[in-house]
Amino acid sequence: MLDARAQTLLKTLIERYIVEGQPVGSRTLSRHSGLELSPATIRNVMSDLEEMGFIASPHTSAGRIPTPLGYRLFVDTLLTVKPLAQREISEMEDVIQPDHRQRVISQASQLISQLTHFAGVVIAPRRQTPRIRQIEFLRLSERRMLLIVVTADGEVQNRILLTQRDYSASELTEAANYLNQNFLGLDLDQMRNRLQEELRKLSSDLSELMTAAMDAGKQVVADSGEQYIISGEKNLLGVDDLSSNMARLRRMFDMFEQRTSLAHLLELSHRAAGVQVFIGSESGIDSLDECSVVTAPYSADGEVIGTVGVIGPTRMAYERVIPIVDITARLMSSALSPPA
Repeated sequence: MLDARAQTLLKTLIERYIVEGQPVGSRTLSRHSGLELSPATIRNVMSDLEEMGFIASPHTSAGRIPTPLGYRLFVDTLLTVKPLAQREISEMEDVIQPDHRQRVISQASQLISQLTHFAGVVIAPRRQTPRIRQIEFLRLSERRMLLIVVTADGEVQNRILLTQRDYSASELTEAANYLNQNFLGLDLDQMRNRLQEELRKLSSDLSELMTAAMDAGKQVVADSGEQYIISGEKNLLGVDDLSSNMARLRRMFDMFEQRTSLAHLLELSHRAAGVQVFIGSESGIDSLDECSVVTAPYSADGEVIGTVGVIGPTRMAYERVIPIVDITARLMSSALSPPA
């Protein structure tokens, strides 16, 4: 419930702080706000804004900086989003091309990181267990085999097997042929269930290899089921607002490794339409209390299937980051939906 004068001064203060990274004083506001106000009047309005919790005064400066509450008001009601130039949009279109699903997700994560200079993240929901097109075994060394799983959609996944004894090339070929001839087109769960009924027909040595293959293959498919890619985390090391606190940076990178908390946050945006902005503690993740997360859902065939987003400092150029995230989500939706 701010009057027009207070809104203008708050908007100017936040815009200057985002650009310069320094506390903003009354002289700067007088010079950039376009308002014909005396320094005393500006100081009075600043005092009111501080009392309401929209700005704060660092101990070492007479100027003010935005609080998360101030950023929230700015993003919700005062922000003027700048449309991207057509040249930039065309360059984004050239990067995100209809292709293999995993490649589209990887391209989007890298693109959004490069354009914002922050961390780009893309998450897609766990897919249904894919059907298996082919299984092969490759001997690496004594009692070490490479399991190669090719899914029906063309993904190739590998996993090393450690077995109780060495297997000859002919035995590995026999095992692969048996699986491919008898279980073609099934998913790993179906193969495992049916194989349990067939194991007593096999030699005990091959039974061990088959069981190991099913266990490892199931984990291979599980690992590839949830696609979660973060690009440009190292960009955050160069952000002054974040790099000054190494303990917080370590917690943030631990969170990137564990992923669970961030995945939950991104999944929340599946339920929302359009771009969402989580500022500071709004994310519910302690290690992101000095960060903002800007997300947007993307879809395939009209159904929301995942989220694309940016993680950066609260002092980010929201007017640019928001359209980048929005357009990336739209391009992903187009690339992942076959033409009508």
